[in-house]
Amino acid sequence: MKFRVKNIKEYLTGYLFLVPALSIFVPFFIYPLFYALFLSLWGGKRTVSIFVGFRNYLLALESPLFWQSVKVTLYYTIMTVPATLFLGFISAYLLMRVVWGKGFFRVLFFIPYVTSTVAVAMVWRTLYHPQIGVFNYILELVGLEPQKWLLEPRGVLNILTGGMVSPRIGPSLALVSISLFDVWHNFGFAVVVFLAGMSSLPREYYEAGKIDGANPLQMLIHIELPLLSPTWLFLITVQLIRSLQSFSSFYALNPGGSRTLGTTENMMLHIYSQFYEYGYWGYGSAVAIILTVLVILVTLVQWQWSKRFVFYQ
Repeated sequence: MKFRVKNIKEYLTGYLFLVPALSIFVPFFIYPLFYALFLSLWGGKRTVSIFVGFRNYLLALESPLFWQSVKVTLYYTIMTVPATLFLGFISAYLLMRVVWGKGFFRVLFFIPYVTSTVAVAMVWRTLYHPQIGVFNYILELVGLEPQKWLLEPRGVLNILTGGMVSPRIGPSLALVSISLFDVWHNFGFAVVVFLAGMSSLPREYYEAGKIDGANPLQMLIHIELPLLSPTWLFLITVQLIRSLQSFSSFYALNPGGSRTLGTTENMMLHIYSQFYEYGYWGYGSAVAIILTVLVILVTLVQWQWSKRFVFYQ
């Protein structure tokens, strides 16, 4: 009996430690999720008075605007996630070889990430300005035609090929411009995480590689990359979820979706416009639930993939 009472006290103590986390998680994550699910079953404009069941989900799947937002999100993810991780890894790899000033460069790379997205986006809007922007000034210096950047709905392939490719094929120049900003803004986080992972690698592996006559490239491929696979998994998961849920940069750098023919309206911006600007609470909530399911599926696929390719020491 004494043993049973002791176990009950231990269980109660454990649950009490969970109370602070649950007090934040339940009202700010669980409740909004279920409330969004409830709203998605109702129709009307700025009202939940008409029960429509799953009709909002069907409307979303039949809507060209929804699929356009999915395509924009896909383009954005393909452009930003690999570029962010590649630049972050290369920068961290080179910084590990720096003898002096490593801490200074680490802070320098990390500053954009901790700076307000909206604040730095306003600076980048000035850089992208068609008349007074620095980017067009650089293009004119090298004899190239200035661009409209954030206002350009044509596909970047159409511009690069001089019109040989249809303007509807591929991401628009406006979307590429937003993607470049986000790569710059987020790759500092990847640098810091990669540096932390590289710093924790056991030195005996490097010593064994040198004894076996391995060159730096061979040690990178056969030692560092396999040992850093948990770090890669973490960053890929975080960056994919972030790319699917990206909003601030799209909102701040999007001078007007109509001026870019919807080529810069990703799923998050589509949810925002339907919910807050047009007042279709049910439809906007349905798209939000679809996005949530998509994020969960992507995460599950990554975890299944990690069982085969991620190596833990």
